Amino acid sequence: MLIAQLSDMHIRPKGQLYHGVADSNRMLTEAIRHLHSLDRSPDLVLVTGDVVDEGNPDEYAAARELLAELTIPYLVIPGNHDRREPFRAAFADHAYLPESGPMHYCIDDYPVRIVALDSTVPGLHHGYIEQAGLDWLRTTLESNQVKPTVVMLHHPPFACGIPYMDTYRYLEPEPLAKILGDFDNIHLVLCGHVHRQMLRRWAGTIVCTCPSTTTEIALRLSPNANPASFLGPPACLLHLWDDKQGMVSHTSYIGGFQGPFDFA
Repeated sequence: MLIAQLSDMHIRPKGQLYHGVADSNRMLTEAIRHLHSLDRSPDLVLVTGDVVDEGNPDEYAAARELLAELTIPYLVIPGNHDRREPFRAAFADHAYLPESGPMHYCIDDYPVRIVALDSTVPGLHHGYIEQAGLDWLRTTLESNQVKPTVVMLHHPPFACGIPYMDTYRYLEPEPLAKILGDFDNIHLVLCGHVHRQMLRRWAGTIVCTCPSTTTEIALRLSPNANPASFLGPPACLLHLWDDKQGMVSHTSYIGGFQGPFDFA
């Protein structure tokens, strides 16, 4: 099974730029074309939050119009720039989304089980999951402790060392780590939020964050660093599952580059 991951698209109303600089809508179109051009078509696309920038209905209307070009099935979770109820209304045809409350769900239709967590806190930008959501997670994981499983949420549950991102990280991750650590069939925890690829061994598995299709957060590790971003390089992730080899993740950059050149 090949799973593609897109994240942090920050779609704007038609004709508006993200932060007045990036054409995030065009860049999503390019990301979709990139997925369609791969030599092996993904079986599923996971969209790990910040679908739009301000959570407004006109942004979601633009996002749905752009995503309509995607010929591959896709699953969505909200990020801190999304707003829960406009998000739910915009994806009302995605029957897997709960009708109320946090949007936790499980998809068991593929060789890899997808467990999605809504880590957003309405009105705030950090991540957190309340006890009811953690109880749902444990019950869901207990129901199948054999099938390979991927967990996805928007906020990475660790400090990444970029101070202006760590302010808005997932807070109090220990209860989540305790639950995930009790199960040995969780092959990846997939996140967005930080607009960069990061890897960390955590809770007995691997956490992997996805680059943005729009901007790259500057890698500034000084404690007093000022927030900054770059235009590009946009990228997505490809997670390849094989029953014998397990899970391998690849970064796939979006755009035109010289090549390919034969090795010989």
